[in-house]
Amino acid sequence: MNQGQISFSVFTKPWKMPLPELAQFVAGLGFDGIELPVRPGYQVLPENVGRDLPPAVKLLAEHGLKVFSVTPPGGPLGEPFIAACAEAGVPVIRVMAPIGDDGYLASVARLQREYDALLPLLDKYGVQLGVQNHCDRMVCNAMGLRHLIGQYDPRRIAAVWDAAHNALNGEEPELALDIIWAHLCMVNLKNAFWRRAGGPEADDVRWRPWWTTGPQGLASWPRVAAELKRRDYRGVICLTAEYSDEAAVNRLIAQDIGFAKALFA
Repeated sequence: MNQGQISFSVFTKPWKMPLPELAQFVAGLGFDGIELPVRPGYQVLPENVGRDLPPAVKLLAEHGLKVFSVTPPGGPLGEPFIAACAEAGVPVIRVMAPIGDDGYLASVARLQREYDALLPLLDKYGVQLGVQNHCDRMVCNAMGLRHLIGQYDPRRIAAVWDAAHNALNGEEPELALDIIWAHLCMVNLKNAFWRRAGGPEADDVRWRPWWTTGPQGLASWPRVAAELKRRDYRGVICLTAEYSDEAAVNRLIAQDIGFAKALFA
């Protein structure tokens, strides 16, 4: 598989600069496009999504960048948001699957009711909901995603498989991709390892993820790339630009896109 069959995206959450400056910066790093946060404080505000998303997509296209996905603010998705994505040509709305105080199974049932209600709108506008696994009180790995969305048409409700969150929660990447393959719409690449919070004397030991570069964490990017190449994956690889050393994000994302491209070359 040649590199041209993969599109490299970056989640632009770390950067709140004006959109023209963001476009120049991301294009200079060598990405094919972005995942755009449509959230308070960013270039496209949720309350203005119908007005501002289409011209934002057009501006980015002038710099050779596609908006492969967007992330909405918290709360239920409404028709105006989905319609704006359709008008702008954004194919995927990425969300996560939180687990509430009522427990895992009750939360899954509640999320599925929400997805059922969204299906007519997703069908009407031809937009895909991409559900991502995430550590902590979320649906956290490929098996959980399969349990959550396996009953749906993947053209409408699909999986954004995150290699780092998957590794933090103990699935081998080859098995995870086998589990979720039929519903896969996008792959997130970032990396992390568990780091002890506090000293060794603590009675209650706590661990937190330390977000690091591609070669350094629990998720083996070479194994992920090898399995995706074996399966002839031709979709989007999104680098999420999440690092615990936030001051170094520009340097670290430049390293990681080079590493990722080399793996798929």
